Amino acid sequence: MSKKLSADLVSILTDLIALPSPYPPGTSVEICAYAAKRLRKAGYKVEIATKAKGVDNVVARRKGKGKGPVIAFNAHVDTVGVGERANWKSDPYKALVKGGLVHGLGAGNCKGSMAVQLWLAEEIARRGGPARGELIFTFVADEENLGPNGMEYLRKSGKVRPDALILGAQTENNLIVAERGVMWARIVTRGRAAHAGNPGAGDNAILRMMRLVGALQSYYDKALARRVSGAMRSTVNVGMFHGGHNTNVVPSACTVEIDRRLLPNEKVKDAFAELKHVVDGVGEPRSQYSVEFLTGTNGFFAPENGQVVAAFESVVKAQTGRKVKFLNATGVSDGRYYADDDIEIINFGPGSGAQGHAANESVPIDEMVEAARIQLEVVSRLLS
Repeated sequence: MSKKLSADLVSILTDLIALPSPYPPGTSVEICAYAAKRLRKAGYKVEIATKAKGVDNVVARRKGKGKGPVIAFNAHVDTVGVGERANWKSDPYKALVKGGLVHGLGAGNCKGSMAVQLWLAEEIARRGGPARGELIFTFVADEENLGPNGMEYLRKSGKVRPDALILGAQTENNLIVAERGVMWARIVTRGRAAHAGNPGAGDNAILRMMRLVGALQSYYDKALARRVSGAMRSTVNVGMFHGGHNTNVVPSACTVEIDRRLLPNEKVKDAFAELKHVVDGVGEPRSQYSVEFLTGTNGFFAPENGQVVAAFESVVKAQTGRKVKFLNATGVSDGRYYADDDIEIINFGPGSGAQGHAANESVPIDEMVEAARIQLEVVSRLLS
């Protein structure tokens, strides 16, 4: 089976790489149509769920006859852009199979996992489908954009509400069961323009912003040093700083955007309230600045003794002889939209995170094979 499985997975991934789906623009119509066609042919009930034109998502369902859990798989279909074309040693939209690897844009993040999940869906169908519960496969867009038209839409619309969510990710077939939350905020300061030759006649919005950001950094340096959970840390980053329009003019406006990463026990609303409290305490005139919440989702932690986590641990041990590792997530996944649903959320899949978003990215074929076999057995244990 190994040789045929390898060939099948490479064939699917080759098709996926040849279907461009970069963000921007984030169009996913063609690649979702490909997935939907295969899933319908396999006997799944398939829906193309769309909130925004051109941003399609696939939801495929298959129910068993007996009662059981609802298990959802997920992989995002969008990729980052090619970037500098000269950095690619091969055509990014044409799979290159070399040295046991498949190279191409999205090979690792996240089309390698998508290929595995498509094969998994078809193989389960060939075996008669789940005996009990319900199996859902979701292939979504808008992940690279952290946007509202992909998995967030499926969650808010009620189209996908599982008991456990298994997301394709570059974990080298290990597990990520905990993820930090994220909160983005914008601060805008205002001032009064004047000639740079007479700065006292104006009110410098950049200097006002520097006072606010300086106070925030001083506060967070102390407060966040104590917020640690295992390998996870609560962090803050000033990601954008824009102000002024000419060197010889006292700036009348300045904008900063801030990224806060939160431990699973921290809540987005509390993190924003904390930030605003510090800013308000600086003493700047309230009319001369504003603090705006942009977006955010809470973190999650799937207990390591959960049913699905335990199934993965057991199957990995049985099939590979190794003990599964629990990895620390640097970024955020689409699992964040289900953080408050009290379900098991797991990231698992082939490939190394170091390959994502890089020129000449690749995924090992043997890891794809291993991921396919492991997940097939996990589903068998949960829904047999």
